[in-house]
Amino acid sequence: MKNSTLFWRTDQAIRAPEVRVIDSAGKQLGVMKLEKALEKAKKEELTLVEIAPKAVPPVVKIVEFGKFRYQEEKKQREREKKTKGGELKEIRFSPFIAENDYNIRLGRVKEFLSEKNKVRLVVVFKGKQMGSKQFGFNLLKKLVNELGETISIDMDPKFLGKHLIMIVSPTTKKVVKEENAKTEDEKIDNQKV
Repeated sequence: MKNSTLFWRTDQAIRAPEVRVIDSAGKQLGVMKLEKALEKAKKEELTLVEIAPKAVPPVVKIVEFGKFRYQEEKKQREREKKTKGGELKEIRFSPFIAENDYNIRLGRVKEFLSEKNKVRLVVVFKGKQMGSKQFGFNLLKKLVNELGETISIDMDPKFLGKHLIMIVSPTTKKVVKEENAKTEDEKIDNQKV
């Protein structure tokens, strides 16, 4: 498990003279002097934890600290799971790819995009295929058309050695203007050699 960066002030480390107190049952006790809140926590043999330091006055809660820390770290792990993504994945194509292979790779691209990952689309040319560069551009154009509004183009198609590379990422917007789609098609057409 990763070491968490979560930190809470407890008991004597709390600096505010007045605090809003929540008891161990989750009931609000209202605003009171810090000393009185510390007495209540000590009486219950629990810890006073500052849970909202920026509030005016700061919010503190009377808790069993080990259990509280475990629950907060668990929430943090859940948030991190939900924000997973943002990696750069790569899918390779051949300029003369069979329809079934194309559909399988298209499915993988869609899967990566649904996980909020960027995808590098690579068309690999071998030998005499370098004389047919337009097939690579046509393949990328077909991919862009099939993915449609779900993607935005981060890097226009360009050759690096024998590889035609393009990077796409998932869009957060559901609606893309048709003008933008047309200009993307024009960019791909203009890139042809």
